[in-house]
Order: sequence, then structure tokens, then C-alpha cells
Amino acid sequence: MQITPTSLEFVVAGFHALSDSLRVQVLDLLREQELCVCDLCEALEVSQSKLSFHLKVLKEARLVQARQEGRWIYYSLNLPQFVVLEQYLAEFRRFSPILPARVCRNDD
Repeated sequence: MQITPTSLEFVVAGFHALSDSLRVQVLDLLREQELCVCDLCEALEVSQSKLSFHLKVLKEARLVQARQEGRWIYYSLNLPQFVVLEQYLAEFRRFSPILPARVCRNDD
């Protein structure tokens, strides 16, 4: 994976977004289905203002995407961005002196 300044910015933002337990809980809920802010607030037992901050961080990291339907905003996972983070981490495995090469390859 060739890291450009722009892609590095999103990798950093992605790992920053994953460093908070509430944001990880949001992502876990979104694994199942798209949810509106009100459903997320209820499930997580947090205020909309607190959740809005965390959703902004997740959106800036491109880990979630939002769509508006009427007055409601629905959030879902942006899976291609998770692939970017996964590929970034895979590069470490590829060159790891600890793991044998056959364990690290994804084509087995």
C-alpha cells in the first residue's frame, strides 16, 4: 500500500476514531444495520449532543456515512475505509520478523 499524505491523514483519523470506546460501540451497532441518530442515542444511553460529536469524528475519518431522509439522518458503515485501515496494518504483518511469511500471506 502506497501511503500518500492524503491517505496517511485518513489512516491517522481512522485510528484516532477507533481509540474511543463510545465510537467503537457506535460502529458495533452499525454492523447490523443502518440506524438514525435517535436509535443510536437510545441504544447507547447518551445525549444527542454527545453522540453528535462522536459521529462527526467518525464521519471525518470516513468510517461512517450519513444520509438524510426527511428530518432524520441515518448512519451506516463505510466499509471501503475499513479496508484501507486493514491494508495499512497488513503491511506490518508482511514485514514482521516475528511471524513466518506463510502465516502472513492472505492468498492461502
